[in-house]
Amino acid sequence: MITADEPASTSLDRQADWELDFYSRPILEPDGKKRWELLISSTPLLNGGEPFRYSRRCPAGEVNSTWLAAALRDALATAEADGWKPPRRLRSWRSAMRTMVQRAAAELDLEVVPSRRTYALIDWMGELERDVYPQEEGFMAGPLAPPPVPVSTPAVPLPDAICGDAWSWANLPLGSLAEAGEWPMGFNGLLPIDPELDPDLPIPGLRLFSRTRALAIAGWLGGLEPVRLRIDGQQLVLDAGQDDSWLVTDLDASGTAAAKEALRLTRDQAGGLQFIAVQTTPDNPRFEGFWMLRDQPEP
Repeated sequence: MITADEPASTSLDRQADWELDFYSRPILEPDGKKRWELLISSTPLLNGGEPFRYSRRCPAGEVNSTWLAAALRDALATAEADGWKPPRRLRSWRSAMRTMVQRAAAELDLEVVPSRRTYALIDWMGELERDVYPQEEGFMAGPLAPPPVPVSTPAVPLPDAICGDAWSWANLPLGSLAEAGEWPMGFNGLLPIDPELDPDLPIPGLRLFSRTRALAIAGWLGGLEPVRLRIDGQQLVLDAGQDDSWLVTDLDASGTAAAKEALRLTRDQAGGLQFIAVQTTPDNPRFEGFWMLRDQPEP
């Protein structure tokens, strides 16, 4: 058994999705052009350990899919040397770079998922903006290329394929979510839980029920890449994918107030943690789908 104090195995015993951003940074290089940089972070594993991180600067005159494909090859080799298998998929949230990323990844037979489920990458970018870039010569005061912005277009109703028999707004204690990796479940997207947080913190979420179609609903929902729940007026909205926004339901005044307060508390106390669960019935211990979400920081 490997303990936390022992070195990581050099065999390929780890695999995770990759979260990628290829864009300019708030630093002027000596030639007067903005720095371009590729950042890759692996999605954190539930059993802990340091994520795989990779960064590489790109000359402003070489920003193209050819350079990016070569950088991805180097990242794959670097990851392999550190004991990582190739990623299952690449998540990339910046719509302006979508075509370039897809072309580069196609050369290496890597699947690209346009998605804002890039929580680890956004955290790392925040660290760079706060602690690293300001110390570098040529730094331009101002925000880093911002994280995914809230969707401004009106939410559209969820597809019929995701509409179940009923739904309910619920809270689960944080300590319970920390054990989610041991629950019986099908489709899922779990996140590591900070062990220093209060296990009694209530985490808000959405429960969907369907006696006959729960598994199918979970499959469809996973394909939407759920990102966060939010309140818009008196509507409960699910942000998903790269720029999608789905209307879950209309709320009455009391339901709106309660949901807003629950989401505010989790932003203040638990890093914006949320969840969505799909079950056949409320008393069935199996989850056909279970996703942890995070309320993304706003620029």
